[in-house]
Amino acid sequence: MTEWFMPLSAYHLRTSIAVSDIHEAVAFYEGKLGLQALQSGPSASVVDGSRVYGSGGGPALNVYQSGTAGKTPATLATWYVDDIDQIVDQLSSVGVEFIRYEQLDHDPKGITARAGGGRIAWFQDPDGNTFALEADV
Repeated sequence: MTEWFMPLSAYHLRTSIAVSDIHEAVAFYEGKLGLQALQSGPSASVVDGSRVYGSGGGPALNVYQSGTAGKTPATLATWYVDDIDQIVDQLSSVGVEFIRYEQLDHDPKGITARAGGGRIAWFQDPDGNTFALEADV
């Protein structure tokens, strides 16, 4: 008997980010990044411990309170933007700090050339979860 398989590419994907304090996370994701919560709900034993944020016209980011927050140094999600300088300026103006990696050359804003062309900048949330902004030019 042949097993039927539905590829995951047919389904919407949402990134999930663990945070240690949902209230501090809400202040960052809504207050600094300007994301709008589409819904809130429980996270394990925390009654109001999660938020789903919209980006790009649909639900894109699930933020939930968990003891596993900030455990990876890897980039967890990337926003692809048209004007990286403008977005970096706006986020910097509300206190978002951009990461400068020693092995890379960054401009004064913290933006660096991306392999294969384009530009990229990284920042972290209060738990140390890493995000990126990328632009093709």
